Amino acid sequence: MKTLRQFESGFTLPELLVVVVVLGILASVGASGFQSLIQSQQAKNASFEIFSSLNLARSEAIKRNDSVTLTPTDASNWGKGWAITSAAGVIKSQSELKKIVISQGAASVVYAPTGRATTATSFLLDVSANPTANARCIKIELSGMPRVYKPVNGTC
Repeated sequence: MKTLRQFESGFTLPELLVVVVVLGILASVGASGFQSLIQSQQAKNASFEIFSSLNLARSEAIKRNDSVTLTPTDASNWGKGWAITSAAGVIKSQSELKKIVISQGAASVVYAPTGRATTATSFLLDVSANPTANARCIKIELSGMPRVYKPVNGTC
């Protein structure tokens, strides 16, 4: 005759607690790595926004055969947004870049009708005021072509 004990199956409470603790540890390790990934993507997206605006300003200067200026919305902070303007008016405006710190950059970037920048400058973008591994630099040479790269030692 079979006893009641032979038909029981499942997990005991200590086994379930061990599984929950192990899953909690794995989730906490994964969450910190995921935060770094999010910050890296924020910096990349912000650098792409400035890079594409610089390319647009340069191409519009050549197309219109007129000077085109890229200026920040807030004179002291490029992170608050910027506008691309010409003598004809506003070409494009960019809204604020949330959670991004832009610590370098000229007061404005002016492209001549030839597509060349009137001054060479660079932008340092990061997710915090302290340098992190997620920082990106955008350098504008006098030729007008912007270039994006990862900075060395937190400086462009």
